[in-house]
Amino acid sequence: MLNDAVSFSSTYFSTSSFAYIWIPLLILISKDLGFANAQSGIFLQSKFGDDSVPLSTSNCPATNPRLYNRPVIGILSHPGDGASFRLSNSTDASFIAASYVKFVESAGARVIPLIYNEPLEILLKKLSLVNGVLFTGGWAKSGLYYDIVEEVFKKILERNDAGENIPLYAICLGLQLLSMIISKDQNILEGFSAVNQASTLQFVKNADVKGTVFQRFSPDLLEKLSTDCLVMQNHRFGVSPKRFLDNQNLASFFRVLTTCIDEDDKVYVSTVHARNYPVTAFQWHPEKNAFEWGSSVIPHSEDAIQVTQHAANFLVSEARKSNNRPPAQEVLNNLIYNYAPTYTGKIGSEYDEVYLFTSPSTASTELLSRL
Repeated sequence: MLNDAVSFSSTYFSTSSFAYIWIPLLILISKDLGFANAQSGIFLQSKFGDDSVPLSTSNCPATNPRLYNRPVIGILSHPGDGASFRLSNSTDASFIAASYVKFVESAGARVIPLIYNEPLEILLKKLSLVNGVLFTGGWAKSGLYYDIVEEVFKKILERNDAGENIPLYAICLGLQLLSMIISKDQNILEGFSAVNQASTLQFVKNADVKGTVFQRFSPDLLEKLSTDCLVMQNHRFGVSPKRFLDNQNLASFFRVLTTCIDEDDKVYVSTVHARNYPVTAFQWHPEKNAFEWGSSVIPHSEDAIQVTQHAANFLVSEARKSNNRPPAQEVLNNLIYNYAPTYTGKIGSEYDEVYLFTSPSTASTELLSRL
């Protein structure tokens, strides 16, 4: 018992001595650290009072008033259901692959679906709410869809001519349709073998990327585009450089930035940028790398994801320059969030998810009644 007491006493006094020695030192050190933090300009919010009270943002730099940081992109729907009619066999059905929506959202914009076969006055009303437009890939090259693409394209040019910066991205089928519309030649397209193919991009000689989709790409990534298969192709038609440049309308409207080679070693135009408008057209698919998984060929490397992100960022950065300030409630009433995507990857669709639109006249009437 005596030994236990002596042991306890020794331990207690040893611990107490430690406390008496170290506690003052810790206090001194904490004061020094507080002084260092003050000197370095690092302060905890609690130093200024109640943590529940937010700090003043008066020191935050003002955003550029000429830029609109709530941009909205209109995406034109395409005929069909996106799943070979396994979701809907309605002749009125149209869809937007969710990858295009995610592509736009990843760069900080929201989406309004432009349903191609809804009444024209409703479609044009929605078009007036957006700061940019995207034409998707697909197959439809005639009929109502062609007419609507032509009408929307005309409106975009008119708005730009009136002083509003409203960009357009035309992807895959979008490039083909613009080639037909601008060239005024319904036979401008040629056959190519580039279905489900990853490829490089070959920049044309003396290509000037300033002011184009490629302007933010690092020199290293630009080099990799020409050596590594970082972009996805999925098309049977396109335009050869010769046919493109031989058409005065096309050559005067667009600058060719890149070309690609198909599986038969035939060269086609793959990226173009308008000379006098914020219009970019891709024969390849910038949206697929990050947001589609149905094909094992789609590039998913870190470099490939950077390609997708840079392409999305450029579209939205151009949309921010738009001087259109649409009414907030009208935008909310028409956003893609009013619809739900359908998971289609498990049934073998080339798209993982699609937004499906049926009975467009009824749906649009309901939306319009809330404006």
